[in-house]
Amino acid sequence: MRFLSVTLSFLQLFVNRLDSVESVLPYEYDAFDFCQDTEEKRPSENLGQVLFGERIASSPYKEKNNIKWASRWDYILESMPHTNIQWFSIMNSLVIVLFLSGMVAMIILRTLHKDIARYNQIDSSEDAQEEFGWKLVHGDVFRPPRKGMLLSVFLGQGTQIFIMTFITLFLACLGFLSPANRGALMTCAVVLWVLLGTPAGYVSARMYKTFRGEKWKTNVLLTALLCPGIVFADFFIMNLILWVKGSSAAIPFGTLVAILAMWFGISVPLTFVGAYFGFKEKPIEHPVRTNQIPRQIPEQSFFTKPLPGIVMGGILPFGCIFIQLFFILNSIWSHQMYYMFGFLFLVFIILLITCSEATVLLCYFHLCAEDYHWWWRSFLTSSFTAVYLFIYAVHYFFSKLQITGTASTILYFGYTMIMVLIFFLFTGTIGFFACFWFVSKIYSVVKVD
Repeated sequence: MRFLSVTLSFLQLFVNRLDSVESVLPYEYDAFDFCQDTEEKRPSENLGQVLFGERIASSPYKEKNNIKWASRWDYILESMPHTNIQWFSIMNSLVIVLFLSGMVAMIILRTLHKDIARYNQIDSSEDAQEEFGWKLVHGDVFRPPRKGMLLSVFLGQGTQIFIMTFITLFLACLGFLSPANRGALMTCAVVLWVLLGTPAGYVSARMYKTFRGEKWKTNVLLTALLCPGIVFADFFIMNLILWVKGSSAAIPFGTLVAILAMWFGISVPLTFVGAYFGFKEKPIEHPVRTNQIPRQIPEQSFFTKPLPGIVMGGILPFGCIFIQLFFILNSIWSHQMYYMFGFLFLVFIILLITCSEATVLLCYFHLCAEDYHWWWRSFLTSSFTAVYLFIYAVHYFFSKLQITGTASTILYFGYTMIMVLIFFLFTGTIGFFACFWFVSKIYSVVKVD
């Protein structure tokens, strides 16, 4: 007679917080009497977990478990609703966006090639005709924009956010920031943002010098303080509401001081260093000279006026992210696990391409209509995607969530505004630099007297 001995392992359970579908205010797990552990153990939390309001505590209950370590995530993947439909929708979205991007690129390249050939042929002929189209505004196209200070600050911050997002998503795509390591994504993003003050300062200072600005001290201070200050003020107000309501998501005062120390002790000095090197560089040289007297802009049709072009410009980039946006909002507000970082990185790359191409296409149409005010328009065209993001977040709030209460509503829209601001700076910067490269390129290959 043989006896088989089966060993069941007892797992120590750790819990983070109590959530509700009707409130975004989480509370400590041991708020109930029957959840309190006599021998309470609290593992140390990383920065991302603290910022997300996860307070990890031990549970008085233990679980018998014989699940293999390699299969520990299977129950989450199997419980995801309509997983196959999600993957199909993402692939469908990517195919559509790639097709549209190809169409836009083909139109620009073919039309531009004909324009450049025609302009150079006219110049080489003996009876040169009067200039027309985008060549006509060559003496004004690089005239410095109004509010150049603010635009350069936005570009510096947008560059910082772009590099931070790219590195974070790339690491997540490789598996370094897996869902198993909770809070790792947020920790990585915050640390990278702090360390990337130098590119922000450099880009802002170099562009401000190119715009012929002279108030360099104001430029450096605004780059270091303006956008991070808005985010921190919003975050502080949200934290105050959590603290008043007694929520476990309220960040301790010591952590806030530590975040301020990272901002002023590391990020701000690095921004100053970047600005120093940016101002030491020569301004970016333009391929054509700027006339002393500004050219009068002719009457524009409805579609070449600034506002319709900006509103239309954000539709295409938003079209390639809204499905992923639904999953991301679900992971934040509906407490679902987000694991598709590979697809998210692919959508991120396609968003860059789409923002660039949509902005360049509209910029080309405006230059053909002899409107040379492209600096701010190129930034706002792609950054208008953030407005659509906000509209979608409002729709998601009313159609998908069951949140009640003033405090929870304020928290939802407070955190949404931080997302919108970050997305505004990021997409605007992509559109601007794509347009800047495009305009410099087309005027450098045309013969100008």
